[in-house]
Formats: sequence, structure tokens, C-alpha cells
Amino acid sequence: MHDNTLTQDNRDKFVYIAGRYGQAVRFYNVEQLCANEISYFKEMNLAYTVGSIFRFMILNLFPKEIEKIIYLDSDVIINLDIKTLWEIDIGDKPLAAVPEIANESIDPQLFFPICREGFVKGENYFNSGVMVMNLERLRREEETLKKGFTFQSQHPRYIHFDQDVLNYCFSNDYVKLPRKFNRLVGSKRINGSLHAEDRICHYAGGTLQLNMDEAPNRLWVKCFAKTPWFNSDIIGRLYEGIRQIFIERQNFATQVSAVMSGKERAFFIPPENLDTAKKIFAISDSEEIIAAVTQESLQNLIDSMKKSRGKKIFFIFVGDFQAVGFELTKAGFVEGKDFLNALAFLSDAHGIHFDSYPLVKIM
Repeated sequence: MHDNTLTQDNRDKFVYIAGRYGQAVRFYNVEQLCANEISYFKEMNLAYTVGSIFRFMILNLFPKEIEKIIYLDSDVIINLDIKTLWEIDIGDKPLAAVPEIANESIDPQLFFPICREGFVKGENYFNSGVMVMNLERLRREEETLKKGFTFQSQHPRYIHFDQDVLNYCFSNDYVKLPRKFNRLVGSKRINGSLHAEDRICHYAGGTLQLNMDEAPNRLWVKCFAKTPWFNSDIIGRLYEGIRQIFIERQNFATQVSAVMSGKERAFFIPPENLDTAKKIFAISDSEEIIAAVTQESLQNLIDSMKKSRGKKIFFIFVGDFQAVGFELTKAGFVEGKDFLNALAFLSDAHGIHFDSYPLVKIM
């Protein structure tokens, strides 16, 4: 499934790969085939991208005789027999998926506003990147899905558009899959259990890296090297990417020096990382520390930032900086002025790998 950005060259490469392994690939241009449905989303003023509505277009694109499918995001690596997922009996449930809470570092109550505000139970909130979809049942749920779209249009701050809609509709009525069928690489990396055997590895949120000491990364590079996208141009793009990273690091150091002038420091840190943070940042007893524990912790952070606006800069020492940063920005604070990602100051010596995802993107 794709939109108008799929070039003929990339289309030919997909055909080549499938043919090389004795398979076939069929292309569905969602923008062309589902123009009426896309107009519906536009009329509702929903904040969406074409890619984020692919899951809903499946019901219109596929013939009625297709009763069940496996849906996969494009940022997954499958290192198991996909047949084991296909054969799971989901009965008349609309879908099967892995709850976010199954990946230990994910606290749905903290990271997903739809859970924090009580519309979906945190323990039931699922990741929509890997799903078994019962199309026969879902085709009977048109009105349910419309209610989900209406709900989403009333809550534009919920940024996980397609995932939030599906959870709003079906979080109390789906089959919970074992986490091996959608193992978020970010949480595996945090919890020290990063291997690739017998699981689907999900690189959600730009977590794919190039360091070869992690098994899923090695698997991705091994597979990528077998594709027609791996060519001589890669070397030049990698060089330019490394050069840009070097320039950005220099600019970042200058920016931090300017921002810190005349300001005090404060920290937002999970209790389990407090001792480490104190050593790395030489935090004194007089500096403010807010424990990052629950959803209330985030509100405590916002309240403190409002009281000390312009006097302190807050170092955010959490794994999902993007989620916290979004909430702080929504509250009127500016990254680089009011708060910084503390993990950006750390290195391999502190257990934080160099972020090579920008290089993956240019590849």
C-alpha cells in the first residue's frame, strides 16, 4: 500500500526483490483508489497523513473474499515464521495486536493522552504496527469506526491518529498477542534484552541504528545489502550525513552555552536513573530534581517550569524525550530555551549509543 510518492524506480525494485525469491507483489495506490474516502477525512478536518489511514483503507481496497490479513508497518523486521502469527485463532474479534504495556519501558498512562485522560485503559492500549485484522468483522463495524473518527476530530491533540482511533473503537474487544509479535526495539535496548531470534522487531520512532553490536541492526544491514537500494551512492550519502552531524554538534554546543547564561539548572529524572544522572551532570543538592514516575509527574514538571520560567533550564532525562517534549511544547515551552534533552549530552561511555538514525534515513 502506498501513495503518490512511490517512484517507478522504487516500484521496479520491489518487483525485482519479490521475483528473486519466487514471489509476487501487488501495488495499491491509496491516493488514487480511495480518493472519496480521503475526501471524507479532509472534510472532518482530521490531522492525518495518507500513510496513517492505510489501515482503514484496507476494508475498501481488498475484495470481499479476503476475510483476514496481517498488517505490518514498514519499520519492522520479521525474524520468525509468519505462519505462526497467521494461525492464531482470533475468532470473531476485530483484530489481534500486542499491548503497548507488554514492552516494559512503555507506560501508556504517561505517554498516550487518550489513556491519561481516561478514554482507553492503559493496560489495553495496543500498538497498531503489527495486527491480524478480521476484515469480515471490521466491515460490519463501519459505524463504530465513524464514531472513532468523530472522536479523533474532537481531540486533535492526540497525535497517534490511526492507532488512537483503533484503540478508541476496539481496545476492549481484541486478542492480545504475545510481545514477540511486536517487540519495540527502543524498549528492548533500554532493558538489555536486545536480540532478534523468534520475534518481530519494531523500529518505531526512529530507533533503527547502525551499530553492529545489536542483533536486529545486523539483521537489517544484512537484508538491506541484498536489495537494489544498496549501491555506490550510499558511500557519498553517508559521508555527507556524518559531516552534517559534526556541524550540528558544534552548533549545539554553542547554543547550549548561550542558553545557560544566567540560568539555573533543573532535572526531570526517573528515580532509577537518579544516581547515574547525579554523577554525570554533577548535580548539587541545591538544584531542583523532579521524579519522572507517573502521568502526574509530567504535570509537576509543567507547573515547576511555569513558576521558574526564564530563570531555569530543565534537563529532561527520560527515554521517550519526544513524547515529553511534545507535552512541554504544547504547554508553551520552547526546546533549546526552556528545556533540553539530557540524553543528547551522553555518549557510549554512559551507556547511550551514538544516534545513527539520521544516517539510516539518508541511506
